[in-house]
Amino acid sequence: MIVGMTNNSVAITGGSLHFGSLLADNFKHLFASELDFVGSLKNSAIIAVVTTAVALCLSSLAGYGFEIYKTRRSENIFNFLLLSMMVPFAALMIPLYRMFSKLSGTPFQIFGVNSFYAVIIPTMTTAFLIFFFRQNAKSFPKELVESARLDGLSEFQIFTHIYMPVSKNAYSAAAIITFMTSWNNYLWPLVVLQSPEKRTVPLVLSAMGASYTPDYGMMMCGIVLSTIPTALLFFFMQKNFVQGMLGSVKG
Repeated sequence: MIVGMTNNSVAITGGSLHFGSLLADNFKHLFASELDFVGSLKNSAIIAVVTTAVALCLSSLAGYGFEIYKTRRSENIFNFLLLSMMVPFAALMIPLYRMFSKLSGTPFQIFGVNSFYAVIIPTMTTAFLIFFFRQNAKSFPKELVESARLDGLSEFQIFTHIYMPVSKNAYSAAAIITFMTSWNNYLWPLVVLQSPEKRTVPLVLSAMGASYTPDYGMMMCGIVLSTIPTALLFFFMQKNFVQGMLGSVKG
């Protein structure tokens, strides 16, 4: 990709491994493209950040609750959630699309088709993340919960003041997984986002490759730029990611 950024389409399709002199021109074409690559970066950032923040809050609450407040009914609900992981997303697209399309013309039309909410809501929590946080909660010292209750803390205060700080590695790992999944999500945004100005990075990159004469040098610049956010997030949080995954598996 890095070599391709500096070459034209002929050199790239020919398999050239030599650096060229067209890096500035390729970036110029990318930012001047009518596909609005910069706007797609902003759209992807909004969706990925909001999805990650909401998913961490909801999934950690659910995982913590399933482990700390065990009952037969909660175990049945949790098992049902795990079974939902076996349903492929392709089987859910049509029901989801019909559900969001019916919101048009209602007071809730801001959540309908062609809105960021329609992309975020189906992915703002997953059975995997709930399972991940429950596994992490298994290693959480239950004595801390009992001590906090004796000190007069509410259940929500125990979660926010004790569990969350102790589980920062699990949150880091979950944040990386969720952000990368949301940033690279292609299929559902393709279905639900219909306005060109609302397209995300994967949709714009796909549109670049679908043109009659693709500019592969420009595409390589776009791909490299789209890779930087997820790469930086992983490298900055790599230590916490590994510790969070190991802690979850150990639990």
